[in-house]
Amino acid sequence: MSAAANSPSPASVRGAAVRFEHVQKSYDGLVLVVKDLNLDIAPGEFVTMLGPSGSGKTTCLMMLAGFEPATHGEIYLNDKPINNVPPRKRGIGMVFQNYALFPHMSVAENLAFPLEIRKMGKSERDAKVKRALDMVELGAFGNRRPAQLSGGQQQRVAVARALVFDPDLVLMDEPLGALDKQLREQMQYEIKHIHESLGVSVVYVTHDQTEALTMSDRVAVFQDGVIQQLSSPDDLYESPQNSFVAQFIGENNKLSGKVTQVNGDHCTMTLDDGTVVQAEAVNIDGVGSRSTLSLRPERVELEPTDARDNIVEGIVKEVLYLGDHLRIVMTVAGNDEFIVKVPNGGRHTTPVEGEKYRLGWSAVDAKALDAVG
Repeated sequence: MSAAANSPSPASVRGAAVRFEHVQKSYDGLVLVVKDLNLDIAPGEFVTMLGPSGSGKTTCLMMLAGFEPATHGEIYLNDKPINNVPPRKRGIGMVFQNYALFPHMSVAENLAFPLEIRKMGKSERDAKVKRALDMVELGAFGNRRPAQLSGGQQQRVAVARALVFDPDLVLMDEPLGALDKQLREQMQYEIKHIHESLGVSVVYVTHDQTEALTMSDRVAVFQDGVIQQLSSPDDLYESPQNSFVAQFIGENNKLSGKVTQVNGDHCTMTLDDGTVVQAEAVNIDGVGSRSTLSLRPERVELEPTDARDNIVEGIVKEVLYLGDHLRIVMTVAGNDEFIVKVPNGGRHTTPVEGEKYRLGWSAVDAKALDAVG
C-alpha cells in the first residue's frame, strides 16, 4: 500500500520538507524491511512513525538520518536528494532514547558542542545555548553535569541540543521510552508545545500509540515495512482503514462474520453466532465475504434508553472500577472478551457479574473491515 495514497499530504500544497520516493531497504538482499515507501512531510509538520517492533519505522528514521543507506529509491530534504550526503552534513537534529549526552561536559557545553563544530563564534554560541535552555525551562542548569540531572531533565537537555543550531528537521527515536509514565506524559506535552512554538519539522518514532495520538499532526502506522494508514490522530482512531490499524490503535472490540447485504456505505453482517448487525462498509469484498467488525468500547451503550441500529444481549464476566469509568468485560455474540466502557457518575448502576444486559450501538460506529483470524 502506498503511503501517498492513504492520506492527502499538507506537503502537496506547501512543498515537502521531507520526501521518500519509492524507498526500499533490505539488510540481506532478500527480505525487504521497508517496501516501496512514498511519503511527503510538510514544513513544520509533526509526523509520527508508529508500529510494532520490526515494522520498519526505525529503519525509515535511520535512512533519513543517514545512518543506514536506502537499498532503492531516493530521499529528499528540502527538495534536495540526500542519499549520498553524510549524516553530519544533513543538518538534522537528533534525539535518542538514551539521551547521548557527554557526561564529562556541563549542560551548556553539551549544547554548545554542535555549534562549535559548525564554527560558530562564542558570543553567538552563548546566545543560542541560553535561548535553548530557556526554551526547555532549564536556564539555571547550564553549569551542571548530566549525572546531576533527573531523567526528565536530561531528556530536556537532549531536546534542546537537537534544536540549538536551528535545524529544519528534528528526528526523535523513542525519546521518552526510558521515563516513567507520569514524566513521559509530561514530556509529551512539552515536546508538542516546543514544536508548536518553533514550527520545526519533526519525525518521531514510537511504538506507543498514546504518544502518537497526543503529539502528532499525522501518524503513519507501519506493519511489515508498509504504511497501513497515514492520517490525523482523530481519523486514525475514528476511521481505521483495516483491521490491523483498528486493533493497534486504542482498545477495540472485534466480531467476525459474513457480509449478507451491501447498501451504499453501509452493510448488513451476520456474525458467526447468527446475530445480525448493521455496520459501515469500510474495507469489505462484497456480499458473501468474511469481515471483521470493529467497535470501540466507549461507543457501546449499556441498557440503552434510545433506539439504536444494533441491539444485542451480553453476559457480564467482570467489572473493573477505573475511577472515571467502569470497564466491563462481557460475552457478546461469541466474543468472550467484549469490552464496554461506562462513564462513572452517570445513570448506570454497577452491573452484576453473571447477569444478562442489553447493549446498543449505532451502525456508523461499527466498521466492517477485512477479515482476521
